[in-house]
Amino acid sequence: MSEHEKRGVPRRAFLGLAAGAAALSLSATLERVLAQPAAGGSMKIGVIGSGRLGGAVGGLLAKAGHQVMFSSRHPDELKGLVDGLAPNARAGTVEQAVAFGAVILVAVPYAALPQLGKDNAKGLAGKIVLDASNPVIGRDGDIAKAAQEKGVGEASRDHLPGTRLVRAFNSFGAGKFAQEAHRAGEKLGVPLASDDAEALKVAARLVRDAGFEPVAVPLARAREFAPPGPLFTKALPVS
Repeated sequence: MSEHEKRGVPRRAFLGLAAGAAALSLSATLERVLAQPAAGGSMKIGVIGSGRLGGAVGGLLAKAGHQVMFSSRHPDELKGLVDGLAPNARAGTVEQAVAFGAVILVAVPYAALPQLGKDNAKGLAGKIVLDASNPVIGRDGDIAKAAQEKGVGEASRDHLPGTRLVRAFNSFGAGKFAQEAHRAGEKLGVPLASDDAEALKVAARLVRDAGFEPVAVPLARAREFAPPGPLFTKALPVS
C-alpha cells in the first residue's frame, strides 16, 4: 500500500477511455491540490442556467448543505425547483445570482457565454466560475466550432475574462449526474480542468460534496472532456 493510500488520500494516476486504454499521467502538483481539501462549511453558490444540468448539479449541492441561488430571466418559473430543495435554495435573476454566489456554476448553451461574460464582467471578476457549458456545433454554431478548434478551456477563459475558471460538471448529462451521485463503492470520477490551484481545491470539494470524485487536469486538457473529445461521457477510473 502506498503512503497516499495509508493516509486515506486516493492516487489519481490515470484517466482512461475504457479498460485497457492508455494511461494519462497527472502532475504531482495537481495530485497535491486534490489531497488538500478546501475549508469546510456551507458555501453560497449562484447557478446561471437552471435547466436540466444546472438544476441537477445545483440540487445536489443544495442537498449537501450549500446555499444555492438558481437564476432565470423569469425566477418565478423556478418555484418548483427551489421549493423541493428548501431551505437551501432560492431563485433570482442572473445578476442576483452573480452577486449572491462566492462560486458561480454556469450551465448555459455555449453560444450564450460571450454575452454572459460581457454583461456580468464586473460581478464575475475574481470569482471562481465552474463552467459546465459545452460547445455543440449543431446548436451553438460558429462559436462552438471556434471553441473546439481553439480548445474549450482557452475559449471559455476568453469569454469569461477576470474569473478564476474551472471547467467542471460538463463531462456527462444531467441524468448521469443525478443517477450516479453518492453511488456505493468507487465514486464516479468527474474531471476538473484549471490552472488555478486554489480554485481547483474549492471545485474538488464541491465535486465531493455532490457525490463524486474529482480528477484534476490543466486547463489545456479541458478539450478532452467536452465534445468531440475522446473522454466526453466516458467514465473515469479513479485509483
